[in-house]
Amino acid sequence: DMGRLDDLIASGLVRHDVDAHGTRIHVAEMGTGPLVLFVHGFPESWYSWRNQLPAVAAAGYRAVAIDVRGYGSSEAPEAIDAYRLVDLAGDCVGVIEALGESEAVIVGHDWGSPIASTAALLRPDMFRAMALLSVPYTPRNEVRPSDFFQSLGGKDVFYIDHFQEPGVAEAEIATDPIAWLGAFYLNASGEAPELAPGEPPRFFTESGGRLVDRLAPWTGPLSWLSSEDLAFYAAEFARAGFSGGLNRYRCMDRDWFDLRAWHGAKIRQPSLFIGGEKDGPTAFGAGSIARFPETLPGLHASVILPGVGHWIQQEDAEGTNAVVLGFLNALS
Repeated sequence: DMGRLDDLIASGLVRHDVDAHGTRIHVAEMGTGPLVLFVHGFPESWYSWRNQLPAVAAAGYRAVAIDVRGYGSSEAPEAIDAYRLVDLAGDCVGVIEALGESEAVIVGHDWGSPIASTAALLRPDMFRAMALLSVPYTPRNEVRPSDFFQSLGGKDVFYIDHFQEPGVAEAEIATDPIAWLGAFYLNASGEAPELAPGEPPRFFTESGGRLVDRLAPWTGPLSWLSSEDLAFYAAEFARAGFSGGLNRYRCMDRDWFDLRAWHGAKIRQPSLFIGGEKDGPTAFGAGSIARFPETLPGLHASVILPGVGHWIQQEDAEGTNAVVLGFLNALS
């Protein structure tokens, strides 16, 4: 199992906290060389990059994965609006400077992807290149995000909508965090069981219902996620709680207001996109992916990994590592 913490520590992983311009951010790092900064999504951890850190370090880079604010050992402010993209991009800037570096390649997955693209947009002097996994870059447009996600549900409620009301998802998860996390990971993965005829779609709820009731239950380890891996994630959330991660969803409209000055903006740095053939956001994002020649003029490659669901860098660690290392080597 590539993912064992002991093996990572034995091969040189160092974990420590840094002061990212006033916010405590936990980092896990390996290797020396040009900085590559990895930013995870929901509901995850620096540990989501456990298969990338050794490979990228071995290739001659300083590979650094953070716990995003609100997760794991990082600071978890209580205010919902402390989880805006401008703040999270600011944490990335602060981490780079706290590590004594002046620039980085930033790699983001899921919510880490908009954090990475916002960082690249706001500080092109510091973020010399970016790689986005699962969630494609979509320039700010005229559609308010909450309006878009409400439109997806019809009579049902899309999970992003379900996460909006503070305390509701937290209470649902609290009944059995391991079962909830396991079901979330399973159902968004390439190993999710097929929907039975007439079975309602997953990741939607009835109004007032529980998301987990629509998901196939976690029944044991996946090819890419051992019971130990799941226990590690659950222990991190036992420490940090889930509100910080959920507050990211609750800031979508705030981000839309914050980023008005970047309406329609292109990202010109060298860029990479990796999607999964069975990944929901990759499928939703087909239009954005098709527009990359216009929105990402520095695009190196846009790759869809076959058979892979949402947890791209975990489900196909070797495929992800090969594409990321190809991109990094093309930059030098």
